[in-house]
Amino acid sequence: MMSGVEESDLNILMCCASCGIAEVDDIKLRKCTACYLVKYCGVQCQKEHRPKHKKECKERAAELRDEILFRQPESNHLGDCPICCLPLPIDDACPLTACCCKRICNGCYHANQMREVNGSLEGKCPFCRHPLPKSQEEVMKNIMKRVEANDPFAMCHMGGKRYDEGDYKGAVDYFKKAAGLGNVAAHFELSVMYRDGLGVEKDKKKELHHLEEAAIGGQLSARFYLGCFEGKSGRHERAMKHFIISASLGEEDSMNSLQNGAYAGLVSEEDFAAALRAHQAAVDATKSPQREAAKHFDINVAW
Repeated sequence: MMSGVEESDLNILMCCASCGIAEVDDIKLRKCTACYLVKYCGVQCQKEHRPKHKKECKERAAELRDEILFRQPESNHLGDCPICCLPLPIDDACPLTACCCKRICNGCYHANQMREVNGSLEGKCPFCRHPLPKSQEEVMKNIMKRVEANDPFAMCHMGGKRYDEGDYKGAVDYFKKAAGLGNVAAHFELSVMYRDGLGVEKDKKKELHHLEEAAIGGQLSARFYLGCFEGKSGRHERAMKHFIISASLGEEDSMNSLQNGAYAGLVSEEDFAAALRAHQAAVDATKSPQREAAKHFDINVAW
């Protein structure tokens, strides 16, 4: 049997919050897409009810955003190497293949390279087996093919190239396209562009929005910067939450900040110890004999 409060909430969800009309066969109600707490029969009712609903809507929308923002990602935004299936390390520049735009760990690239050298074989991509490009022009041609195929990784790579060339507006265009296709790294790059005013007007709100989107997707530098921002704003509890999430995925700066927070009494010993264990586990998970061997060789970051 439902309580009076539950029955009241159910009635609210089955009736227009403004005019009170019930949802029947020929009347379809639509939820407020910001808070999902109330329904309306039309745009006019939603506009009329807005002054009464605005405060509650804003508070609930913030709660829903925080639920997403502070959810622990399963891995960092780089994910796993598509060959050995081990997590890609966040502190190594893993090669990006120009032919298929896959990020391969240095261990797999080096192992494939040694196999080809020892067997006097033609150099090919370790993932898709496409012959390696023989010139930088061929590299760019392959990447542009991936751009034309709406590959967000290729678009983000081209954004970085335009940035290095000083074409900031061109970089922003590529980053926006990549971010629109779900590329997490592009969100982080856009936060930098809005922070520094490169190719766009400086915009703190948009900077934080893209930082949050990047952090939600597992970009650990973005998570660390959000923690620093919250700490400087005096919201230490939120800062520690950010540091715990990124430290648990192996981010070193966040681990150091979390340690300082523990010394200052901003985080409990239990939470710090759990984050430390998770941090070490995340770092250990990225290690392999092949990756250790590759450290003694120079690996190109794009080919």
